[in-house]
Amino acid sequence: MDRAELVAFLRRSPFWVQASVADDGAPQAAVIGVAVGDDLELVFDTETTSRKCRNLRREPRVALVFWDGARTLQIEGRADEPAGEERERVKALYFGTFPDGRERAARVTWFRVRPTWLRDSDFALDPPRIVEIDPRTLGAG
Repeated sequence: MDRAELVAFLRRSPFWVQASVADDGAPQAAVIGVAVGDDLELVFDTETTSRKCRNLRREPRVALVFWDGARTLQIEGRADEPAGEERERVKALYFGTFPDGRERAARVTWFRVRPTWLRDSDFALDPPRIVEIDPRTLGAG
């Protein structure tokens, strides 16, 4: 699978699960809307008062899960909150998938995740196929 195939797969559904860790070590998960950039940037918004916002500002390691039927993609990476021109660029990417995000803009922030590890599992196959992917090995489309 190359980068373009992976991006196309991830764009099949904009709703994913995001997991982070609270300051007391407790796991926390939420369903989020994710916009996928051509270079595998993953962007989501969240209220600045949300648990995930507090968690990711303190500890930027994050896990995401995407699924389409019996095929899943587990992603680990680091989240950041872009500022300045970069913030405007990721907001534009996000609004391309979620135009209604403009209505929340005054009370949210945007996080960008760059994957550091992926696991692609297809349980519709017999036997199931499970492949770990180092995103650095994915060539351009």
